[in-house]
Amino acid sequence: MRELDTILAEDVSFEGEIEFSKPLMIKGRLEGTVSTTSDFIVSEGAVVEAQVSGRYIDIRGRLSGNVIATDRVDLAPSAFVKGDLVAPQVFIEAGARFNGRCTMEESK
Repeated sequence: MRELDTILAEDVSFEGEIEFSKPLMIKGRLEGTVSTTSDFIVSEGAVVEAQVSGRYIDIRGRLSGNVIATDRVDLAPSAFVKGDLVAPQVFIEAGARFNGRCTMEESK
């Protein structure tokens, strides 16, 4: 687990555009757009409906939307992803559910 600067708790529901430069974990609900130069973690039990771009994206909960990572995307066994993934590295663990296209290339 990477060191986290910010955690949005289970009771937090956010709608809109969010931009940040330090690692962030969502445990609640987020709808909109996520843009970061750092790490974004979707915790088990979290629900994210957003277009996501960042360095490292770790998905353990539910995410609907496209993901672009400059480093890598990890899908944990508890992940449910509906959308396309673009990253130089993509790790999908057994049990993860992924519905979309995966393009492994440097993001632009």
